[in-house]
Amino acid sequence: MHSNRLALYSQRMAAITLVFMVAMMVVNAVAWLYPEAASRYGLGFALTERQLSSLPEGGMQLTGWQCLGAILLSSIPLLALAVGLTNLRRLFKHYAQGQYFSNSAAVYLGNAGRAVAVWVLLDFICEPFLSLLVTINAPVGQRLLTFSITAPSFVALFLAACIAIIARILSQASEVDSENRTFV
Repeated sequence: MHSNRLALYSQRMAAITLVFMVAMMVVNAVAWLYPEAASRYGLGFALTERQLSSLPEGGMQLTGWQCLGAILLSSIPLLALAVGLTNLRRLFKHYAQGQYFSNSAAVYLGNAGRAVAVWVLLDFICEPFLSLLVTINAPVGQRLLTFSITAPSFVALFLAACIAIIARILSQASEVDSENRTFV
């Protein structure tokens, strides 16, 4: 592939990554503000979608403080994912400048992989607190404390491990490339 075309694709991916980060946070907040629309149109990400789907149809009315708390709690894992996407965006910007085998590219890729793993961990940690928050006003016996480990969580952890290994390989390739440049 021609390097100019690769640089253009990398610039586009950097822009798309930024748009995705913003959209992810906005959609998460909108899902809590309008839970009926979220369930009808399938809005929300892992934690938000699981919590909204566990609420009964008539029980989708959350108080203002519950809604705000739900937005904040469900955004914590998404912020970790946004950090990973920020590193991915930096990686694409590096690639757009033609810096394919740099040590900083390996660092950005490794940080993105670690952020995905942290996202999965925070998703697991925040879920019980979020489930208690959204059911706190429910009658006794209908309050929920949920924990869940889903197949997508395992897939995300596997991908995070793959990304971390690829980052180590890229770091080694960067060292070899640096050594080769000193000999030439």
